[in-house]
Amino acid sequence: MPTLITRGSISVRAYGFGGGATIAKGSQSYTTAGTYTWVAPAGVTKVSVVAVGAGQGGSGGTTGAGRGAGGLGWKNNISVVSGNSYTVVVGNNPAGGCYPGASYFINSTTVAGNGGVGNAGGTYVGCGGGNGGGSNGNGGGGAGGYSGNGGTGGGYSGGAAGCGGGGGGGGTTVVGCCAAHGSGGGVGIFGQGASGAASGGYFATGGTYGRGGSNGANGVSVETCSAPAGGNYGGGGGASYGGANTKGGSGAVRIVWPGCARAFPSTCVGAP
Repeated sequence: MPTLITRGSISVRAYGFGGGATIAKGSQSYTTAGTYTWVAPAGVTKVSVVAVGAGQGGSGGTTGAGRGAGGLGWKNNISVVSGNSYTVVVGNNPAGGCYPGASYFINSTTVAGNGGVGNAGGTYVGCGGGNGGGSNGNGGGGAGGYSGNGGTGGGYSGGAAGCGGGGGGGGTTVVGCCAAHGSGGGVGIFGQGASGAASGGYFATGGTYGRGGSNGANGVSVETCSAPAGGNYGGGGGASYGGANTKGGSGAVRIVWPGCARAFPSTCVGAP
């Protein structure tokens, strides 16, 4: 069964609208690939949503290469009807060159984060967000940010830092006589935070992995024959020379309400 993290109907603060009616502050997060049905709680007529696409996995064997990260899109004040059901899709993150999926709410034209493909990062759909970082070498790209793009994955010169809360790109360094390739950093789903730092480069200290943006997970720094998955959520997978294909970071969707009082990128969108 897919994992479902729920923070729905948590009464942390009540908002009054129109003649004293109150709506409890709440949220619901989906972080494992799959298709779900979300039912709008009683009294909820507006929601705000962030969606992160899955990162693509890197390749192994003798032609290993890092891959692109997922984009992040957000949209506020989306109209819903209490008691009605709405589709939520979290994109899958298969290993290697298989295409990662988009994550979205209602449909792919309402709000979405598209998965990274090849050397290009995934794009975003919505009122704001950022594209995922691509890859120009063996390091994976960083996940898209809330107001800027993820960092590009690189080679021996290292990856680039993320922008607007996005993840940093991975790079490549040398560990003894072996090359170490890093995956890209992911992005968090609780609103915009600091951008992810770039990875180190050739013989640099600090590792080859991209750092997570907005409190997302860091990528992974590995040596030859290992399999560095991208950071959650949305980081691109790093190369794995001589080893198995890698995975990108998983996608995610988070819905918060009431949407007329909670707005991405950073207005009252923390827990719950």
